[in-house]
Amino acid sequence: MRHKVAGYKLGRNTAHRRSLLRNLVTSVIVEERIETTVPKAKAAKPIVEKMITLGKRGDLAARRLAGAYLMTDEALVKLFDTVGPRFGDRNGGYTRIIRTHWNKGDGADKAFLELLGSEKILDEKKEKRAEARAKKTAEAKKAMEEAEAQAQAEREAAPAEGEKEDKKE
Repeated sequence: MRHKVAGYKLGRNTAHRRSLLRNLVTSVIVEERIETTVPKAKAAKPIVEKMITLGKRGDLAARRLAGAYLMTDEALVKLFDTVGPRFGDRNGGYTRIIRTHWNKGDGADKAFLELLGSEKILDEKKEKRAEARAKKTAEAKKAMEEAEAQAQAEREAAPAEGEKEDKKE
């Protein structure tokens, strides 16, 4: 029996579990939304919320505590510059878990673990990707048209050169 034993084992040893959770928390802070299994999301949620609370505090001690847990400097900077101040007036409940589907192979339930208010940021990212994709498509189309025009010009020039050679003979 595991009465009064908090936390999730996730089928891993201690070091592997700690590394997994550190990576999940870092990814949530950087990306604002990740897709993972439901037990992993439930295990990472309280840690993400503790990190955001540290980000709200904003002092040097909080920065060092968060830096000792997060995997990248990018995540640390984002936590203290954007994520922490965003939840400044909110007392807890910074994340949500949205169940999505299940894996066909092993039947694991999948879920999104995301920060509240991340919809705007995710929509901006989608718009940027769509703009970049449209720009890349337009450039490719323009390059194709130029190549087609150049090939057409070469085809027109080739018969003219052939006629000149016939006249010389």
